[in-house]
Amino acid sequence: MSVAALIVRIASAVVVAQPGYTDAYYYSAVASRLAHGDGLTADFIWNFLEAPNFAPLPVASHRFWVPLATTLQAGGIRLLGGFLGEFRAAQAAVIAVAAFLPAATYAAARSLEVSRSYALAAAAAVGLGGVFAPSWVTADSFAPAALIGSLFFLAFARAARGSLGAGALAGLLVGLLYLARAEGAFFGAALLALAIRPATRNAGLAGCAVALAIGGSWFARDVGLGADDLLARSTLLVSYQDFFRLAPPTAAQFLGALPDVAAAKAGAVVTNAVTALVVFFVLLGPLALVASWRLRERPDVRAWSSLFLLVFLAQSLLFTLHSTRGSYFHSLAAFFPFGVAVAAAGAERALAMRNAIIGRIWVTGAVALALALSAGAMVQWDATFNAAAGVRAAALDAIPAGPFMAIDAAAWRSLSGRPVIVTPAEPAFTVVRNSVVCQIALRYGARALVLEAAHFVGYDEIYNGDVRPSWLGPPTVRDTIKIFPIYADGGCPSEIIR
Repeated sequence: MSVAALIVRIASAVVVAQPGYTDAYYYSAVASRLAHGDGLTADFIWNFLEAPNFAPLPVASHRFWVPLATTLQAGGIRLLGGFLGEFRAAQAAVIAVAAFLPAATYAAARSLEVSRSYALAAAAAVGLGGVFAPSWVTADSFAPAALIGSLFFLAFARAARGSLGAGALAGLLVGLLYLARAEGAFFGAALLALAIRPATRNAGLAGCAVALAIGGSWFARDVGLGADDLLARSTLLVSYQDFFRLAPPTAAQFLGALPDVAAAKAGAVVTNAVTALVVFFVLLGPLALVASWRLRERPDVRAWSSLFLLVFLAQSLLFTLHSTRGSYFHSLAAFFPFGVAVAAAGAERALAMRNAIIGRIWVTGAVALALALSAGAMVQWDATFNAAAGVRAAALDAIPAGPFMAIDAAAWRSLSGRPVIVTPAEPAFTVVRNSVVCQIALRYGARALVLEAAHFVGYDEIYNGDVRPSWLGPPTVRDTIKIFPIYADGGCPSEIIR
């Protein structure tokens, strides 16, 4: 099964021929530097939280994100970069991890006393990926999080029987999951539950100690870097563009917009609930819920359903605006293989009293649905991300030599090989009539301002051609991308060209 999954993943990689989106571009760009001995540093600025006080390049990376995806890819580059090229070598490391997902799913299903045929169907569904099909081969944390999450629930089942070794292993997996996705820290709640019960106290305490040692080390690194505005940029956003402003949002701004905040949180609950249903398939989602209720006496299933709810609420109500822009979808990877195994258990029990032919039809239909969703996800990924990368690549020749500014600094850095500075999401008055953006360009030696159709609202007047600060030259247009040369060597004049 793992061999078949490996073949499917390699075929998927034909479509996923570049990182695709900001997170993956970021991980792969920093992985390259790590593989070449530059440590966890970035020669671009994707968000000014990584360049406090306009620190010079390179800056310490991963003040917002966690390092496992980058570290894994750096290992792939070190081993295979000379043979495959850096991106394909990084991707190969991810594919190697994803190849074990069917085996982990099969083991999870069998641990739930699912028959071999239903367990194989669950493994096939996860191997195909469904909506995660492109995610299993992207330069991101999906595949590592899915494998670590699956192994956690298997280890937790043994830890819940009092096994000290399994408790320590579960703690190790929580620590690793935290390094793959920050919300992995919530999995520590399951270890705390074990530590409270006398029969499992030692296992729970061992797990907590290991998880805290790993997570605490990374947290100490963040504190040492002074990432003091991270919480505000994560939880106090009124508008998502505030995440990319120079100054972090404040509690006063957040409380002053409570009606908008409440509406966003209510909308996130609905949006994320729909996301969860789609991820677990229209067919399998209800079965996972039914089975998790029927198997609630099992500690591993109870942990899965409780953590599923906890992460859903945390993402929707705390990290609201991040959750609806991909963060919650990322979170679901850790639940996906075990959730499909739980759904297989529910299906088998629901069909136990029916004709065996009906059971075979359900198994075949579930795999066919997974295949259809996988194919659809690959087509959508190609249309969304490969097309965008092509448009950007076609504009590179029009960008003056040297560093430049753009909304997606990680993507442009990977495509151009040059230092790129994010366009801060300041209001229009600051962008057009104030010298702040110009001073940033001067600070980092940026030679151009690149505006895409998707840009922060403060740049609307410049993109639409209504006004142009005098430190910007007339634009060169490539498709929907406009490249404005920057003339700031003599300072930042405040004149406006209409």
